[in-house]
Amino acid sequence: MLERFRLMLRLEEKEGLKKKLVKHIAITTEGIEFWAKKNNKTLEQSYKKSFVIIRDIISLIIRSNIPLITFYISPKEIKRDESFNIFVDELVSFLNNMKGSELLHKNKAKVSALGKWYDMPGKAVEAVKSIIDETKDYDCFFLNFCINYEGQEEIADACRLIARQIKADKIDVDSITKETIKENIYSSYFLPPDLIINNGLQRNNSGLLLWDSIYSEMHFTGKPFPDFTKQDFLNIIKKYYTSK
Repeated sequence: MLERFRLMLRLEEKEGLKKKLVKHIAITTEGIEFWAKKNNKTLEQSYKKSFVIIRDIISLIIRSNIPLITFYISPKEIKRDESFNIFVDELVSFLNNMKGSELLHKNKAKVSALGKWYDMPGKAVEAVKSIIDETKDYDCFFLNFCINYEGQEEIADACRLIARQIKADKIDVDSITKETIKENIYSSYFLPPDLIINNGLQRNNSGLLLWDSIYSEMHFTGKPFPDFTKQDFLNIIKKYYTSK
């Protein structure tokens, strides 16, 4: 767990806060292709709009002093989709623009990628590596992008890592606990999400941060991500606090 989160937890304990501070919000971006068809827009326009929204939300979470946000921007299945090349181009453009932005550097926001992003096309891998390296020393805010990600695969990968440790006699089978799993998933360094905002028309579990989301509050917007607004985000946060 990173020091920023330790401080927030100690503050909650010291002050005896009745309303727990929001430390981690996760957001899905489903409905991008649906929005394009519904509004007679190209997929390129829909992705561009979506990445503008992501940047706007990052600005909001920084202003709201929420230290960690995770965006589910690319499920593993998208690699089989006809929109994949368009997505890759817009992802690279977004990451390259963010890398030099004052938003990241002024606020010391560290970027991480969760999932098998290293299996993406070369230009996407380079863009991800570059922004991670550019922000590696920052520790005020933390931005996670789930790229080529699948929740069950994350747990399967953790099991593979643990199996290798057992095979190498580094740990004993009987010593495996829930904490052992947590230490080996992609998001091992981060607190579980307090709130998951699911975009898209369907009310189902996207599998985002599957291991960590057991106690997360779920909110379903019922709208495609390109229709998700800054006011929607603020309203959801307000509702989260008033429900506690």
